[in-house]
Amino acid sequence: MTPIYNFSAGPAVLPKEVLAQAAAEMLDWHGSGMSVMEMSHRGPEFVSIYQAAERDLRELLAVPDNYRILFMQGGGLSQNAIVPMNLVGRVGAAQPATIDFLHTGSWSGKSIKEAAKYANVNIAASSQAGGFKAVPPQSEWRLTPGAAYLHMCTNETIDGVEFDLTRLPAQLDGEFAATPVVADMSSHILSRVIDVAQYGLIFAGAQKNIGPAGVTIVIVRDDLLGKALAVCPSAFDFQLIADAGSMYNTPPTYGIYIAGLVFQWLKRQGGVAEMERRAVAKARLLYAALDADDFYENRVEPDSRSRMNVPFYLKDESRNEAFLAGAKERGLLQLKGHKSVGGMRASIYNAMPIEGVQALVYYLNEFAGR
Repeated sequence: MTPIYNFSAGPAVLPKEVLAQAAAEMLDWHGSGMSVMEMSHRGPEFVSIYQAAERDLRELLAVPDNYRILFMQGGGLSQNAIVPMNLVGRVGAAQPATIDFLHTGSWSGKSIKEAAKYANVNIAASSQAGGFKAVPPQSEWRLTPGAAYLHMCTNETIDGVEFDLTRLPAQLDGEFAATPVVADMSSHILSRVIDVAQYGLIFAGAQKNIGPAGVTIVIVRDDLLGKALAVCPSAFDFQLIADAGSMYNTPPTYGIYIAGLVFQWLKRQGGVAEMERRAVAKARLLYAALDADDFYENRVEPDSRSRMNVPFYLKDESRNEAFLAGAKERGLLQLKGHKSVGGMRASIYNAMPIEGVQALVYYLNEFAGR
């Protein structure tokens, strides 16, 4: 039987070990007589699942003690509204709040549009004029003194642009030192080592590198809690959610359970450092194949290329459908690019094995040779 490799950008591939364990525990979790889907979120069984998931995530990312981890419903789009409703109030009512944005692709663009409902928006830097092919250098950032926060999407899923987080400053300098950095890490969280203390808030939709759709992870520094606008619904107020241990309302219990299994799997693999080593190897292999043959092109500048989401184009786009049909025959699924940019896209998240990338590279060479 031909192996199946799912390159979907999200909902995305999950580790087979995790799916097998979830299947084995579906009808009876650890002798409880219940499926996790049936458990009360306040019962001791699920509370133990939740506590283990939070503890493992804190360990994997080395989250400092002065940060809270929230498991919320929704995804990245919902956080585009929830974050400003919680953070713009920190600047007080004496002046209209301003949020600084780095506009590096489709997802930061969606964030800008949503945030404009709650505050003034300043595009501190943008790569839109160049077609979102690179991260704007920090020398070009035009920040606002006293901004509520600086928002960045550290990996653009659609455009394939990723920040090199090792080159970010430990904190913003001078008059901008008090500005919290908010990072949407939805599509590359847990794939590279990060210093959580560089950020005021990190959020990530689970459906790309953590688990099923419907769960959003929020990691927020204690001093940013309790600043929500009066219009913020109670179920979205970070302070209330933190005080209730993510149980203010019924959380997405089964999604949290699967996320917890993924965290355990990551620890068995060697943690985030090992995931980063694998991500580098997979990305190098795929980009090398794309660069080696002028039949294909990747339009992102090499130093801004994503390790997780690799968009590429056939020089002769009349062959797109034939390419996709051939890929499907070989068990290489979900390679069609996002409708807004076209072309192809291979998402090679943590759960994608190196064998999947090798199979894709073999097919790239085979198709170009034909």
